[in-house]
Amino acid sequence: MAMKIIETSRRKFLEGGVALCVYASSSFSSTTFSTKTSKKDAKDIAYLCNMCRNKCAGFARVENNTITKLNPNKYFPKSRNMLCPKGNAGIQAIYDKDRLKYPLIRIGNRGDGRYKKVTWDEAYEYIKDKLVTIIDEEKDNRSTIAYCNGEGFNKDEYIKFFGSKIGSANFLDEGSICLNTKLGATQLTIGDVGEMDVAGSDYLIISGANRYESLITPDSIDMIHSKQKLVVLDPRCTVTALKADEYLPLNPGTDLAFCLSMIYIAIKEKLYNKTYVQEYFKDFDKLQKHILKNNYTALWAESKTHIPSKKIEQITKEFFSAKNPLYYLGRRSVWAQNDFQLRRAMVLINALAGSVNREGGIIFGKPFVLKQEEINEPLYNASEGRFDLDGIVYGSQKGGSWLNFREKVLTKTAPYPVRAMFIRKHNIMQNMPNIVKTKEMLAMMDLIVALDTMPSDTVLMADVILPECTYLEREDMVVSFSRLEPSLALRNKVIEPLYESKSMQDILKGLGKKLTKPLFEVSVKYDEDLQDNIKELGIRKAFIEGGYDLSELYKTDISQRNKNLIMSQFGSKIYDSLKTKGVWHPYITEEKELYNGYYEYYPKEKRFYTIKRDYKVNCYLSKLAKSGFDPMPTWQSSYDFLLTKNNFRLITGRYITSTQTATTNNIMLKDFKERNNVWINDKVADSLAIKEDDYLVLSSSIESIVIQAYPTNKIAPQVLWFAHGFGTSSDELTNAYGKGASDNTIIEDKFEKIYGCATMHETNITIRKL
Repeated sequence: MAMKIIETSRRKFLEGGVALCVYASSSFSSTTFSTKTSKKDAKDIAYLCNMCRNKCAGFARVENNTITKLNPNKYFPKSRNMLCPKGNAGIQAIYDKDRLKYPLIRIGNRGDGRYKKVTWDEAYEYIKDKLVTIIDEEKDNRSTIAYCNGEGFNKDEYIKFFGSKIGSANFLDEGSICLNTKLGATQLTIGDVGEMDVAGSDYLIISGANRYESLITPDSIDMIHSKQKLVVLDPRCTVTALKADEYLPLNPGTDLAFCLSMIYIAIKEKLYNKTYVQEYFKDFDKLQKHILKNNYTALWAESKTHIPSKKIEQITKEFFSAKNPLYYLGRRSVWAQNDFQLRRAMVLINALAGSVNREGGIIFGKPFVLKQEEINEPLYNASEGRFDLDGIVYGSQKGGSWLNFREKVLTKTAPYPVRAMFIRKHNIMQNMPNIVKTKEMLAMMDLIVALDTMPSDTVLMADVILPECTYLEREDMVVSFSRLEPSLALRNKVIEPLYESKSMQDILKGLGKKLTKPLFEVSVKYDEDLQDNIKELGIRKAFIEGGYDLSELYKTDISQRNKNLIMSQFGSKIYDSLKTKGVWHPYITEEKELYNGYYEYYPKEKRFYTIKRDYKVNCYLSKLAKSGFDPMPTWQSSYDFLLTKNNFRLITGRYITSTQTATTNNIMLKDFKERNNVWINDKVADSLAIKEDDYLVLSSSIESIVIQAYPTNKIAPQVLWFAHGFGTSSDELTNAYGKGASDNTIIEDKFEKIYGCATMHETNITIRKL
C-alpha cells in the first residue's frame, strides 16, 4: 500500500505526485543526526521512554538541538538505571526517515495511498466541514463519531477531549486486545488490580508470560534470583522457560485446568493459609464445595494439560509450603475463551496461600494519588450510549470491546450508524484479529482522521493524517508510578518538534478552536434543553456554562499545567527534582549503589508491602451467575484442547525488539530480528519434508499467509508459533515492508463475553509447503 504526496502546485498535481519521503529536499536533510558525542555545549535532559508500556526513565544527551545519545536514569526506582534495546533505539523514533512530517489530505480512493500536503488549518477545516455535515445529518448524535487511542500517557487527554467535550460515548483502547480480563478478574476478586512483588517471591509460577523474551525490564530480572524457585508453563519452550527451574509444557488454553487442580489439592489436603482464609475470604464454603464436587484432581488435570499428575501435586505442595509464593498473573493479551476464569483462579491461588497484601505477593501498596484536573463536560441530549458492551457481562467502560464494536458496525446491528473515526497511535489494521474485517469497517466511514508519528497500515486508510511529534519532542502530564516504592516521574521535552509535527496538546487545541463554534451551532439546532438554556441565560452564558469550548483544557500550556499541579500538591523542591532529574521519591537523596550501577531506592522497611485495608476475597460473583456464566472458576468441555488430524493450534507472542507493530520499522532494531518465522515441531517438519526457511502456506477459516519455517524441538507437535508485529502492508515503512507475515491476517475474530476480549489462541491452522 503506497502513499503518494501530491504537492499543492498544479504542475506537480498533473505529474501524478511525488513520494512521501523526498529526503533530499525534505526538512530531514537540514537536521544533522550524529551518534558522536562531546562535552561541548551538551545538555542532559530527563525524559520517560515510550518504546513500550514500561515507561523507563532516561537522560537524553542534546548537542546543537540534536539528540546524540540516550542514557538510563539512575534515580527512577521503576527502571533502576536500565535502558533496554528498544529504549536505546528510541532515538530512531525521532530521526526515522519514514516518519510523518506534515498534515495530509487524501485525494485518491481510500487505501490507495494518494495524498496532498496541506497546512494545519486546511486539515482542520476539512475535518470541520465533514463533521458538521455528519453530525447535522445525524441530528446531533455525537456518538456517530468513534475514537480510539493506543497505550500511552496522552490517552486520558484524548478521552477527555473527545469523550467529555465532543460528546461521543464510543471510545475504544487496546484493553480488549490486551489486559482487560486480568485487570477485571483481579479487581473483582480482591477489590484492586494490585501489583505483583516478583522480587519478594521465593516461589514463582508463570503461565505463558515470556518476560525474558518479550519485555526485558527490571521486574523481569527480578523473576530470577537465588532464593526463588521458578516454574514456567508454556506450550513453547521460551527463553523464560529456559531460565526456569522447572519447565512444564502444556496444551494451549489448559492453564485453567492446572490452576483448578492446584486449588483442589490445596483444599482437599488443607494446604491453604487457614488464618488468612478465615479472615478475608467471602463464600469460601461455596468455593470448597464447588471444587471438591467437580473432582479437579491432578489426574483429571493431566488429561487436560498433558502435565503429569505427580508433577502437578509436587508443584502445588511446594507452592503452598513456600514462605512467599506467587502465581504471576501475566502481562499480555487474552489466550482463550476461559481467560477471565483463568485469571480469577490465579488470584484465588495467591489468596489461598495468603499472598495478598504481603511481601512476595499481590500488593496494594501506597501510590501517590495525583489530583485530577477539572473539566466542564457539556451534555448532548441527542448523543446515544455506547453499544459495544451489549451482551458483555462486565466489560470496560473506559476502553470497550473492539471486536464487538467492529462486528456491530459491519453488520449494521448497532442502534445507530458510526460514520467517523479518530484514531491515535493505534494500528487497528494490524493489531486486531481478522484484518479483512477491519479494512471493511474502515471503508464504511465518511471520515477517518489518523494522528500518528509513522505511516502505518491504519494511517494509510485515513482521509486526514495529522503528524504527532514523538515522545522526545513533548512534555506530558506528571505520572505516579509503583505501589511498593511510589514515585513521581515527568516526561520533559527534549527538543522542539521536527518538521511540522505537533504535540497532542497543540493538535487538540487547534482542532478544538476550529470545531467549537460550528458544532455548537448544530447542537443549538437540535438540542431542546440547550435552546431553553439560551432563552433563559442568553447564548453566550449558555455556551460558557455548558462547557462547549472544545479547546478549554488546552488553553494553558502543558508545562504550566504540570507546574500548577505539582506546586499546589507537592511543592517547589519536588517540581525542581522532576524538571532536573525527571523523578522524585522521598528517598531520592539517599539512594545506595549496591554494586556496579545497581541501586537501592527505598530502604526495605519503608516499602509498602502491607497496608491497612478493608477488603474481601470474593469467591463467588453473583453477576456472572445471573448472566448465565460460571460464578466461580469452572472447567467446561468446550475448553478441551482437541484438534483433528493435520490441524495445528496457532499461538503468538513477540520478540524483545518488538512493541506490537510500533517498532518493526526501527532500523536500529532491524538487525536483531528483521522478520518472523513460524515455529513448527521438528519431528512434524521431518514428516512433511519441511526444512528451515522453507516457505509454508498457513491457512485458517478466514485467510492464508506465507511464512518461512523454523523447525525446532522446543514446541509441541500440534502447536505453531510466530511473533506478532510483522507483515506490514504499508510500503512507506521501508524497513518493515515485506518482512515476515501478520498473525492477525489468519487469527479468527473470536472474543469472550465477560470482558469482550479477543481470544488470540483459539485459531486452528492447516499448513502446506510451497
